[in-house]
Amino acid sequence: MTKDRKSPHILNTSTNLLGFCLIVLTSIKVARFNHVTVIDDVTGVAAILLMASCLFSFLSLRSSRPQWSEKLETAADYIFLAALVCISITIVFVSFNLLT
Repeated sequence: MTKDRKSPHILNTSTNLLGFCLIVLTSIKVARFNHVTVIDDVTGVAAILLMASCLFSFLSLRSSRPQWSEKLETAADYIFLAALVCISITIVFVSFNLLT
C-alpha cells in the first residue's frame, strides 16, 4: 500500500460519521416528532452515502488490482464528499432550528 492512499482514512471517518448520523436519527425518533422533518431526510441520505463510501473504500483496500482499487477509492472519495455536504446541511438546520 502506498503512502498516498486515502481509503483507510475514508473508511475510518465514514464509519465515525455514520454513527453521528444514526445518533441524529435516533434523537429525532426519541423526541417523538410526529411528522417527518427535512433534517431526518437529509441525515438519512447522508447515512446511505456514508454506507456506500464505507463499502467502496473497503473494497478498494481489499482489491488486488491497482487500477480497480484506484477507481473504487475515487468513487469512495466523491461519495464521501457528497455525504459531508448532507451532514453540513443537517448541522445548519439543527443549529438554527430551521425546517423542523
